Amino acid sequence: MSKSNIIVTGGYGFIGSRFVKYVIENTDNDVILIDKKTYAADTNRISSWFDPEKHEGRIQHFVEDIADPDLNEKIGGLFGSASHVVNFAAETHVDNSISDGSPFMKTNVQGVFNLLEICRKHSPKLRRFVQIGTDEVYGDMDDLRGTESGADESFNLRASSYYSASKASADLLVQAWGRTYKLPYLITRCCNNYGPGQDEEKLLPKMVKCIKEDKAIPVYGDGSQTREWISSDEHAETVYKLMMTAPRDEVFNIGSPQAYTNISIIRSLEQRLGKAIKFEYVTDRLGHDKRYTIDCTKLRQFLPVVDSYYQDLLEFLESELSN
Repeated sequence: MSKSNIIVTGGYGFIGSRFVKYVIENTDNDVILIDKKTYAADTNRISSWFDPEKHEGRIQHFVEDIADPDLNEKIGGLFGSASHVVNFAAETHVDNSISDGSPFMKTNVQGVFNLLEICRKHSPKLRRFVQIGTDEVYGDMDDLRGTESGADESFNLRASSYYSASKASADLLVQAWGRTYKLPYLITRCCNNYGPGQDEEKLLPKMVKCIKEDKAIPVYGDGSQTREWISSDEHAETVYKLMMTAPRDEVFNIGSPQAYTNISIIRSLEQRLGKAIKFEYVTDRLGHDKRYTIDCTKLRQFLPVVDSYYQDLLEFLESELSN
């Protein structure tokens, strides 16, 4: 396959930066990185591994907002050269969306609409628009009977927060755009991620910070919220492989074989560390979804299944605690 230009929005973010890393280190493609550089962005996520001797000229960086209608002009018309646009840019933290949903509407809805319009008008070489979604769009599986196997890609979207509602809206915009304008897309809906450089507002970095400082980990409600976990590197690699090999105009869940409660992660860490970990129950989040479970049968038709996700998660947390 010939060398391509891949536009990555949100490329300084926790997951987007790992996707950029995968592309640069494992392919011949170049990256056009667009990031608004909010509090969640960190240029060190790129500079920490970027080798000028090996990678010089492989990444073009632009500090811009995906909701800006003049975005293409501000980056020199580079959407015209893009073979793929991969949209990681998003406001993500549910607690923040409960406090103020307006930034989520601007970036996650208006921003996606703007990207789609730019691609429709200015990206004749586009082979795929990739929308990075979330399993949260399916809502709380605990509300429904008979969903132990999880939500597959045809499952109704049942958002519980401004965050998940904005992400569900973005998915629907992409599908509508694909049907009406016949431009190719891929939507991925991934479970919870872990990995290097995650913001401390998220659960696992907060756990690590509290343990290091010998403070009690705040646990929402009774701690029985159940999530699947995958590494940000595994997620990034999966997205790349799907966008290069899967049929156009498809939705894929990306998850792990099993789900775990927040308390069970703490208990597993206690066993591995050989000591008790302090934690305290705090008032539950408004509208908190108790269980996310997704069916990844479709994904397994394209990519091999990895069975060591949970052990990898615990090993990663141990390594973070030793740093």
